[in-house]
Amino acid sequence: MRMGEGVEWGLHCCLTLAWLPGDEPVPTAKLAARFDLPPAYLNKRLQALVRAGILTSTAGVKGGFRLARRPEKITVMDVVAAIEGPEEAFRCTEIRQQGTGAEGTPAREFQRPCAVSTVMRKAELAWRRELAAHTLADVMAAAPATAGERTRRWYDRVSS
Repeated sequence: MRMGEGVEWGLHCCLTLAWLPGDEPVPTAKLAARFDLPPAYLNKRLQALVRAGILTSTAGVKGGFRLARRPEKITVMDVVAAIEGPEEAFRCTEIRQQGTGAEGTPAREFQRPCAVSTVMRKAELAWRRELAAHTLADVMAAAPATAGERTRRWYDRVSS
């Protein structure tokens, strides 16, 4: 399975916001600079997180983004689905029923779900369950012990 780079960007921005104290919104420009990302493209990803209820946004000079929920209430799957969309990764188009290879095949052979589709859907379900089992708080706990403090020092430096 391949995910767009926006998933990584979204997760790291959410972690950054989770590590920062207070309720002050963080501008896109600061988040983009932190990771050397294009601000306009990052803003689109962050807006997707707002639409999903993961972030809140505040407009204006003092505007920016904040987490909408506590890190314990946001799963990795929440972020992935917000950025990538809820569609299934594998789309069965029943090619087994098309082309010359299907000629003369009795219709009853196509009554059961395709074995390829079945195994792919099971794999995707396992993948989604695993991502849903991990929250931002879990990822924060697994990060190096200095990550939170390093994030707060960075923000103090760029906000001065």
